[in-house]
Amino acid sequence: MATYVYKAKSLDGGKTINGEADGDSEAQVRSRLREKGYIIVKLEKKKGSALSFSLFKGKVGTKDVSIFAQMFSVMMGSGVPLVRCLSILQGQTENPAFAKVLSQVRTEVEGGSTLSSALSKHPRVFDALFVNLVKAGEAGGILDGILKRLATYLESSEALKSKVKGALTYPVVILSIAGLVVLALVMFVLPQFKSIFESMNVELPFITVFLLNCSDLLIGYWFIIIPSLVVVPLAISEFFRTERGARLYDVNILRMPAVGNMMRKMAVARFTRTLGTMITSGVPILQALEVTAATAGNMVIKEAVDSTRNSIREGESIADPLKASNVFPAMVVQMIAVGEETGELDKMLMKIADFYEVEVDNAVKGLTSIIEPVVIVFMGLIIGGIVLAVFMPMLTLVNGADN
Repeated sequence: MATYVYKAKSLDGGKTINGEADGDSEAQVRSRLREKGYIIVKLEKKKGSALSFSLFKGKVGTKDVSIFAQMFSVMMGSGVPLVRCLSILQGQTENPAFAKVLSQVRTEVEGGSTLSSALSKHPRVFDALFVNLVKAGEAGGILDGILKRLATYLESSEALKSKVKGALTYPVVILSIAGLVVLALVMFVLPQFKSIFESMNVELPFITVFLLNCSDLLIGYWFIIIPSLVVVPLAISEFFRTERGARLYDVNILRMPAVGNMMRKMAVARFTRTLGTMITSGVPILQALEVTAATAGNMVIKEAVDSTRNSIREGESIADPLKASNVFPAMVVQMIAVGEETGELDKMLMKIADFYEVEVDNAVKGLTSIIEPVVIVFMGLIIGGIVLAVFMPMLTLVNGADN
């Protein structure tokens, strides 16, 4: 889809109108402008629009979409027409990237597309869960209620991710700062002591020799080592974006003692919240499981859900294949089995999600309380080791002089 710049005149009074419109082709844009009653004077494709959008317009976050769903629900419930809702929301959003997306969605809806179809053309903003729930709302005539559920789900999901990110951000920031400090000490401070150590004519301790060699290595090959500190993490990050890399990461992250337990609880909370929201909204179970697998955020969970979906298609219950996967805790499997037996699976899934979100919160607090002292001790050992490496030769010299 491209952006076109147009100059037109309105039929009522001949007022000149300048603006932009999005479309798959120039003919499509011309057709839409004529439907609005515009006489096209000039129409051309906007140069560099895609580049400016991707680099300078920012990113649409979950919070933007959550607020959109909440406000959309209120307006739909108040009887405001669909296109009018989109127009108001487009004008109210403070995110230019989101405003552009909403403009494209509104244009699609004005052209006769359903809302779910228009939203599906922007998968980076509206994921499969959002689109499928909107489609269910359109089919059942309960779009305002569906949007309200989506807003609640997105708020809960964002709060959960924020807690985990907050727990992991602290050690990453501290260790990054510590790394820069150590790099500066080894590259700029230690070399100042090298000539002093050489003039002392004493045998240097192993730690001092090791750090001096590291200093020489960094100074001699900084043009390779320092860029590698950026390139290697980026390469690893790109590898983890591949299917094989993502699975390797997800399998091993779940095996880690403290972090793995927290990530497993987070994955269970997300799975049950997503599936419960879709079933409550009237989405068929097989379709709901397909979307839940696609939005699981963990390859191990995704494979378990896909296996469950295939088993259900063959007539099995949900609980049995989940138990066989050895991914979900026994309590979760048992509660899902009870939900199936009583016909209240959606309510049971929501209760599991509530419970595990609290568990994630507690796990985050526990992890944070462990990480802080560990990071402080680690930094103390590193900085203390460098200081010790500098002063040990001097102490050796002083002791030798006293004797």
